[in-house]
Amino acid sequence: MSKAKKTAATVGGSADDIETSFYEALQTSDLERLMACWADEDDVICIHPGGPRLIGLGAIRSAFEAMFANGSLRIAPLAVRKIEALACAVHSVRERIDILTNEGPVEAFVMATNVYHKTAQGWRLVAHHASPGNPREAQDITETPPVLH
Repeated sequence: MSKAKKTAATVGGSADDIETSFYEALQTSDLERLMACWADEDDVICIHPGGPRLIGLGAIRSAFEAMFANGSLRIAPLAVRKIEALACAVHSVRERIDILTNEGPVEAFVMATNVYHKTAQGWRLVAHHASPGNPREAQDITETPPVLH
């Protein structure tokens, strides 16, 4: 198996640049661009909603290749929340997925966590974990202390 050219994704840049490239690759079924977003590490991890834990670039590539065989994915990242440090960024993303069913178009939501590390090739994805969301977009729940006056 040949590895994706890492120059297909932005070298340097930011975790935001890689995330943009990742979601654009999903929408255009561009497997090479999508794989270029991943770090060249043996232990990268990807978990799709309801699926097994995929470990390594080969397993991740195969899973996305199978997904793209069914056509492009209409996924839009929404409501991104970020935790960033010097060489690591964690993004919590609400993904809206447009699905065409026999009854017509349907929106689904997935909650995803994307973890990025700054590598010698620039920022790269090291983990993508997606879980089924609610049938409709839910509001974020934040811990807000009650205010009594």
